[in-house]
Amino acid sequence: QVQLVESGGGLVQPGGSLRLSCAASGFSLEYYAIAWFRQAPEKEREGVSCIGARDGYTDGSTDYTDSVKGRFTLFRDNEKNTVYLQMNSLKPEDTAVYYCATDPQWRLCSGTSYRRPYDYWGQGTQVTVSS
Repeated sequence: QVQLVESGGGLVQPGGSLRLSCAASGFSLEYYAIAWFRQAPEKEREGVSCIGARDGYTDGSTDYTDSVKGRFTLFRDNEKNTVYLQMNSLKPEDTAVYYCATDPQWRLCSGTSYRRPYDYWGQGTQVTVSS
């Protein structure tokens, strides 16, 4: 059974950092693209970042939406079957529920990755940036 579990959210002051985790079970996430989304109250869900498969055929390249470039870093630990979203220089506008998602048909990431359907989603983790 494919399962994604996010953790690491919390309350942080502007300029602070958080590291979100997306732990996978039921499949090896190194073979699939993993995308992060966020949804703030009364706003549409938006794509944040994506990391492609890294399995000898693809290089695990990453994509970031413009608003987080230079502040967020997405990376995976295959031994722990976990993807991490390191978030630095957090701003109040980063406040949202963050979700990771995957789908067996997606292995690469690009700017269009956030418009495609994903079959598997985590439950979300709340990130609040406030003083």
